[in-house]
Formats: sequence, C-alpha cells, structure tokens
Amino acid sequence: MTIPLFPLQTVLLPGAALPLHLFEPRYRQLAVDLRSGVVPDRRFAVVAIKTAAVREVELVEHVHEIGCTALLEESERLPDGRFDILTVGERRFRVLDIDATRAPYLIGTVEWVEDDRPPPGAGEAAAQLAGAARSAYRRYCESAWDRSTWTAPAPDTDPVDLAYLLAADCLLPLPDRQRLLEETHPLRRLSMVCRLLSREAGFLSALHAVPAPPAQLPHLTTRGCLN
Repeated sequence: MTIPLFPLQTVLLPGAALPLHLFEPRYRQLAVDLRSGVVPDRRFAVVAIKTAAVREVELVEHVHEIGCTALLEESERLPDGRFDILTVGERRFRVLDIDATRAPYLIGTVEWVEDDRPPPGAGEAAAQLAGAARSAYRRYCESAWDRSTWTAPAPDTDPVDLAYLLAADCLLPLPDRQRLLEETHPLRRLSMVCRLLSREAGFLSALHAVPAPPAQLPHLTTRGCLN
C-alpha cells in the first residue's frame, strides 16, 4: 500500500505518543490533508533517518527499513499556518519505495511487518520476562522522573505490546529504539527492553543525570522541532 511518509530523527514505537510541531510547507499540507480526509483514516508513516548527514530524504537507502504508522489524534492550527499535532504509533511496516513526485510530501510504498507467533507454552516465560522488564522500567523512572509524571502500563497489558510501552517513557538512543521496533519475537523484545532499561537505570544511578533528547540540544530553552 502507499501512505504519506514522514522521515524523522527519531523512532516511533507502537502505542507511543509523538507530538510534532509542523512548520515546513510540505508538512503543513500533510496536516491539512490529514484533517480534511484527503489522506484517509488520519494516518501517515513515520520512519527514522539513518544518519544526521542526510539533509533531504530522497531514497529508500536514506531511512531505516522498518517504521511505524502514526494516527493523528489531536491537531491545532496556529495563526501563522503552522500546526501542533499529537499522534500515536500503531502498526509496523517495511519501506519498499519512496516517491517524491506525487505530493508535496513523500509517499512511501510499504508492506506490513507482523510478529512471529510465540511457541506453545510460552506463557510462563512471557510472565517472567514481563515482571523483570517492569522492574527495570520502575528503577529507570524512579531515577529519571518525578513520580507524578509517569504511570506504569496496566497490569493486564498484553506482553506483545508491553516492551513498546515501557520503552516509550524512556530516553533510549535511536539505535536501541530502532532495534526494538525491528524485533518480531515478543519474548526477545521483552528481554531486550529489560536489558536496555537496566543499563540506563545503572547509568542514571552512577551519573545522576538524564540525557536531553537530541532534537532539543541546540536550543535548550525552546521547544524541539523534529521536521
């Protein structure tokens, strides 16, 4: 299928919220098309750019192969024509082709990426991994954030989705988030997020500092913009 493609210097995970401030004319038009129904179902595709050296995405080779669709949940048009929007990640895809001629914004040809089916009897292993991952998440958040600013995923969260939701609250490096997105085995994904959050919690305990998101580093006093 084809879908509007939004390359960013970040990785969107299924179930994670992604606020965006749209100021480039092509992405203003994307917001208009999402709101008006020109783009069906208020969905577009977010994919991470491979390297900051890429200034203009034109080829499939410029982005990571696996991305995630974003559902537009809220939008506000500002007086000067810019938009503030709130999206949530939904479904993974593989980028097959990029077309820069059909619209002001990029159009991607994609195919869906599904999870592997867990082996029979994996329920007990999934429960153990989920408990370990939740413990690592709690250690990370207690070190990084005020208690009022984070809430653990609900106890009945499906293990298939849990790793994404745990990672969404944490400032993991882009390569780590991309590996999580690409992992198609739910148990391996839970094991991976457990290791990553344990590592980051250890860093926080030793350094007593949280890294700022890369998009905000040049202008620490202003809102970060990802487009």
